[in-house]
Amino acid sequence: MTTVPDAPPPQPYRWALSRTRGGAPPDRLGSLVEGATRPGLWYLPELTVCTGKVLARSGGADLCFVGRSLDSMYDLLTGAFEGTTRQGLSRRLPLSLRPRPEPGPAHTARLREHLGAAGLAPHDLARRSRPVALVDLVSGGGTYDSLFAALAGWVRESREPWPVVRRKLRFVGVTSRRRTSPTTWRWRQHTAGDWARSLPSGHVTGVSLDPWVWSYLGNDQPKLQPSFPPRRWFDAYAAEPWHGPELPAALAESLALVEAGRGRAVREELVRVISREPGFADREVRALVTPLRGLTPPCSRPDAGSRARSGPGRRQRSSAGYSMIGRSRSSRA
Repeated sequence: MTTVPDAPPPQPYRWALSRTRGGAPPDRLGSLVEGATRPGLWYLPELTVCTGKVLARSGGADLCFVGRSLDSMYDLLTGAFEGTTRQGLSRRLPLSLRPRPEPGPAHTARLREHLGAAGLAPHDLARRSRPVALVDLVSGGGTYDSLFAALAGWVRESREPWPVVRRKLRFVGVTSRRRTSPTTWRWRQHTAGDWARSLPSGHVTGVSLDPWVWSYLGNDQPKLQPSFPPRRWFDAYAAEPWHGPELPAALAESLALVEAGRGRAVREELVRVISREPGFADREVRALVTPLRGLTPPCSRPDAGSRARSGPGRRQRSSAGYSMIGRSRSSRA
C-alpha cells in the first residue's frame, strides 16, 4: 500500500497574499510587482456570481482548486473569508493532468503524494467532518476522470470504507456557458466508466461561466507559476519561486482579487447569490453566509442613531469592491 510521506512533494511555489492560519502575515513582494499596471478586473462581476454558485452547489463543502485555471476564484475567496472561521475553506491541488500521467508506479506514487498533501488521502477523506469539493474549469472532463480513477484505486488499495468516502467527495465543473437544450452535451453525463453515478446525487455538478471569462481564465490570464504537468512532477526545482515575465502582472491581478474579496460589495454579492440557490436550504450552505456578513469592520458601520445612508457623511466606496461589481461588460474594451 502506498503511503503519503511526512513532507509534501515539490510543487510550484505560490506567494502568500493574505494572512494564513495562525496569523502569519503575507509575503513581502517588494519589487516583484514593479512595472505592473493596475488590473481592471473587468470579469469581477461574472466571477463573483460564479463563485457564489460554486459555494452553494458544493453543499458548503471545503473547496480544492485543481491546477491554475481558477486561481482567481481562490484569490477572491481568500479575501472574502480572511480572518473568519472558514478562512481555510479553500486550498489548491496545483497539478495539471494533461497529458494523463504515465500508468507506472512512480507517477502513481507521486500523484498520491500530491493528493495526500491536499488532504485527499483515503484515510483523511474517510475522517473528514465536512465534504471536500474539487473545483476546476471543465471542457471534456478528462482531468476529473483521471482524478476519480486515482482516488478510487487508492481507496480500494487502502481498504478505507468506500460508502463513507463517497459521501465526502464532490466535483464541481465550471463550464463555458452555452445555449441549453435537451440535446446539450454535458460532461458529467459522459464520465469515463460513468463514475459520476457512483457518487450521491448532487455530488457531481456544474456551474456555467461567461465564455469570454472562461476563455480568459483558462487560456489567456497571466499566472503566478507555470503549468505543472506530469513530466515536471519529479523536477527538483519545482518548488522554487518562479520569476517569469508574466509574474508582475499576475501578482498585481491576484492582489487586486484578494482585496476585492475583502470588500463589502463582493461579500454582499456572494451572499445574494448563495441565498438564491436551491442549495440554500442546506444548513452547511446557510452557514457560509454568517462569516461573509460578519466581516464588515466596525468603522464602516453607520453611527448609532444615524438613519440616512447618503449625504456628505457617507463612507466612500472602495475602488476594489463597489466600482468593480457595478462595472458592465462594455469596460472590457
